[in-house]
Amino acid sequence: MCGIAGIIYKDSSIVNKDTLRKMTDKMSHRGPDAEGFYLHQNLGLGHRRLSIIDVSESANQPFFLEEKYVLVFNGAIYNFIELRKELLQNGYSFKTTSDTEVLIAAYDFWGEHCVNKFNGMWAFAIHDKIKNIVFCSRDRFGIKPFYYYTDHEKFVFASEIKPILEIEKVEKVNLQVLLQYLIVNISDQTNETFFQNIVKLPGSHNLIYDLNNNNFSIYRYYDIELRKDINKLNLEDSISAFEKEFENSVKLRLRSDVKIGSALSGGTDSSYIVSIASQFLTKSDELKKFTAITVGSIDKSIDESQLAALTTRTLGVNHDIIKPKQDEFKDTFEEVIFKHEEPFGGIAVYMQKFLMKETNKLGIKVLLDGQGADEILLGYNRYTAAYLKNNGFLDNIKFLSNIKSHYNISVLQGIKIYYYFSNFTIRKFWLKKRAQILKNKYFDSIDFSGTKKLTNSYKRIFDLQKKEIFSCQLPELLKWEDKNSMSYSVESRLPYLDYNFVETCLSINNHYKIQKGWSKYLLRRSLEKFLPDEITYNKMKIGFNAPVSDWWPRSEKIIETINESKIIREISKKKYIFIDDRDLEWRLYNIAVWEKLYNMKLETETQNAD
Repeated sequence: MCGIAGIIYKDSSIVNKDTLRKMTDKMSHRGPDAEGFYLHQNLGLGHRRLSIIDVSESANQPFFLEEKYVLVFNGAIYNFIELRKELLQNGYSFKTTSDTEVLIAAYDFWGEHCVNKFNGMWAFAIHDKIKNIVFCSRDRFGIKPFYYYTDHEKFVFASEIKPILEIEKVEKVNLQVLLQYLIVNISDQTNETFFQNIVKLPGSHNLIYDLNNNNFSIYRYYDIELRKDINKLNLEDSISAFEKEFENSVKLRLRSDVKIGSALSGGTDSSYIVSIASQFLTKSDELKKFTAITVGSIDKSIDESQLAALTTRTLGVNHDIIKPKQDEFKDTFEEVIFKHEEPFGGIAVYMQKFLMKETNKLGIKVLLDGQGADEILLGYNRYTAAYLKNNGFLDNIKFLSNIKSHYNISVLQGIKIYYYFSNFTIRKFWLKKRAQILKNKYFDSIDFSGTKKLTNSYKRIFDLQKKEIFSCQLPELLKWEDKNSMSYSVESRLPYLDYNFVETCLSINNHYKIQKGWSKYLLRRSLEKFLPDEITYNKMKIGFNAPVSDWWPRSEKIIETINESKIIREISKKKYIFIDDRDLEWRLYNIAVWEKLYNMKLETETQNAD
């Protein structure tokens, strides 16, 4: 895992190495093991390396293939061994054992279509000297970030926003993104960021920059298709397909030349990862080097550390438990907001931050984590709405009678969820009620079109799952995962987001995903083979929830910070005295702190200053 950066000057100015270094220095945490630069007239590429596969200097970047291509790459191509064999059969030779060299050779052999051959996560840029282009790509689900900024003078890209700010001082807030975050509580519906004109290359997309005319084009190279052969399988065969693809996914993600561990809560998702990983590691005598890491809570009602301990005892896996105190949260409060670069959803992000910090402390460079499981296996209770919308009366009666087991909610809560998430008129009504804190001109400027598309997707579960994977839900989680892990030089690998596994899960008959009173039924049936029912059939869904009342108790200082924000004063109707909704209070507070850390302003403020 690494950090990449690039500059293209459109007026043919020569790129200065010191300018590139300013960018890469801002990402030293992403790659503490090595740095490198490539300068070619008006093009410059920079790289910071975190060594995972082939840790020798010969695999450092930028990586050259003869005099034809230069590559900077962030990520991991898990099936590089298989691709290497295929390329060897086609006359290629290799001087390293790295996935980096396989990637650049694959581009030479397959061209732009090479990305369809990759199983992994990536954001990369290749200077193709023959075509005089820069070929950029981001992995199918956007696990690895690719930010860019362009104007009439330059095109700048990087793995994070801060390096771009070294080149272009962007201090104007993207108002629509901020309003979506504050009112709709979604900030990744589009490729835009909180910083005006800094955008993201979407997952599943390639970008080709033509150095001849300084134009670039973006196109989609991948989409999830419903596999009819999988959809027609019976329950037992569906479980077999599920297990086979997940085992393949975990096995690929265990490829590493450095120490590996796994995140572990008391829930099913991470427990299944550790269960499968421990089976493979036992065979290769690597289990003693493998550690599961749990972030416990000082709030006993949401502490899953004992359940996690039951998992590790049963599997014979090393276990490390930490329980961060309030002071540890306070000491790193602003640091995390600064590192995340954009406002985020809640203080649960800090639980993940402490997980990554402990991972680094233990000398673990690769961590398996469970992002994506809920999106592909209908794990959130809001999927109740989609299920009820897609089934007949008798099926729905049966579903509601078991909903306590499915999602640990009451029948009444299930019905409320149905009407809120599947009916745009009702959803918009409640969102507008929340938006009454805003002045009229900001209230009227909220774009609900993304919310409407998301609501309409509830008519078909497959469409809803795709929507949440490619926009809205998963992109936010992946952004937080990347920022937290890379801030501690940890490569986070996500077995549930292997594209073969995702396609299999989305294609499996939905009645098998919620079955006999249980959500994630396929996973639970598979987990039965490894762990006791206390884990396998646990109804609670906690994960790494933070002890909000202990870490972030109500205070006058919170309200004072919110009221001191120029952005919030501009968009809000009045000063705040008390905010009943703690989630909304967090978002307001997060905006206020972010504004101060990045010196952010609304367009109106900038105009007034001028």
